[in-house]
Amino acid sequence: MKNVDTKLNVIEINKMVDFTLLDPRATDVDIEKLCDIAYKNQYYSVCVNPCNVQIASGYIAKHFAGSLKVVSVVGFPLGASTTNIKIQEAKQCIVDGADEIDVVINIGRAKSLDYDYVKSELAQIKKNARNKIVKAILETCYFDDNEIIKLCKICVKAGVDFVKTSTGFGTGGANEDVVKIMVNETMGKCGVKASGGIRTREQAVAFANLGVTRIGTSSVI
Repeated sequence: MKNVDTKLNVIEINKMVDFTLLDPRATDVDIEKLCDIAYKNQYYSVCVNPCNVQIASGYIAKHFAGSLKVVSVVGFPLGASTTNIKIQEAKQCIVDGADEIDVVINIGRAKSLDYDYVKSELAQIKKNARNKIVKAILETCYFDDNEIIKLCKICVKAGVDFVKTSTGFGTGGANEDVVKIMVNETMGKCGVKASGGIRTREQAVAFANLGVTRIGTSSVI
């Protein structure tokens, strides 16, 4: 990537990182190791599947209280659950200790141009999230530029706190061109999270230079 600003220091970048482990094979020990690494590197949070929220939040409360947030995912990775199921999943994640929710939009509805459905679903999840941060995962690899522009506008109207590029389970992850569109279209009205395929500090810095304020990665950068 171009225009990497080497003036950004390690901690500035690390404080943007949602350190992620969404492998279905992850054990309790794996989640605890994830938290240990995140704490050591002063990352912003750990991001785990709903079934692991209690493990992560409990371990953090015991060992690193106040030092790490817990993010969990909803409707992951396909986005194809019903709205009610997504709402209930988000509520349970919060009860179990999640500080933030990353929800996959209904990709099929978006491709069908049913934008009212997408906006309504996101707005309902945000309303039921008890003032927790909600990020809308667009899975941008499945949309063209015009569709991404439209979805960003919808996400802003729905009141979510971030738009996010990818699950990491689709056909592509974050890229510079898409992130530029997302930053331009949200116009500071919500944050932008780049995720999917980010494996190096250079990549993270480049995205930060474009205006991204959160980075999702499963690699130690």
